[in-house]
Amino acid sequence: MVNALIIALKVLVAFNDRVLRIGRTVAWISLALMVAVILAQIFFRYVLNNALPWPDEAARFLMLWMTGLIAPLAYRHGGFVAIEMVPHALKGAASHLLVTAILLVSLCVIAVAVKFGWDHTMGFGGNFDSSSLKLPLDLIGFEVVRVKLRYMYGSLLACMVLMIPVNLELLLRHVIGVMKPDRPLPEPEPLHFAVAGSE
Repeated sequence: MVNALIIALKVLVAFNDRVLRIGRTVAWISLALMVAVILAQIFFRYVLNNALPWPDEAARFLMLWMTGLIAPLAYRHGGFVAIEMVPHALKGAASHLLVTAILLVSLCVIAVAVKFGWDHTMGFGGNFDSSSLKLPLDLIGFEVVRVKLRYMYGSLLACMVLMIPVNLELLLRHVIGVMKPDRPLPEPEPLHFAVAGSE
């Protein structure tokens, strides 16, 4: 039983390593673009006295996707605020059992959030166009395409979907810990920067 769970854990670790690596890269790119867009708006507004209509909306778009793609990675490495006194006070299987129960509750919350994210992204509100964000395809002879709000709302849906395999990985670690507290487990890909609370 434990060996089967460890095999499943290895699969989840490998999957999360690859997917979250891509998400982290896109999040960094989004952050860099967001900074560039904000600096451009500052230049146009305060130097040229001619503010552009789209940078504020573009910065929000990039911020949402940056957050949505990096949050599952932070969740995996313990980067969220947590009250850990009780799990740390317990030892061995008891600690793992408590965290397992917490992760099961978290999984239910994530599942509900996926439903809300889907409804918000694909529902009525997602059909509206952004007030200022558009693809300037008129520059190459096509019509201007306004960005649908669903592409902004989709960041929440993507975030929650990515959190499911992360939650399952954490859950398997603690289920195995309940059965075999001292069993060595496959470790996730290390981060190249410190995350608060990950030590």
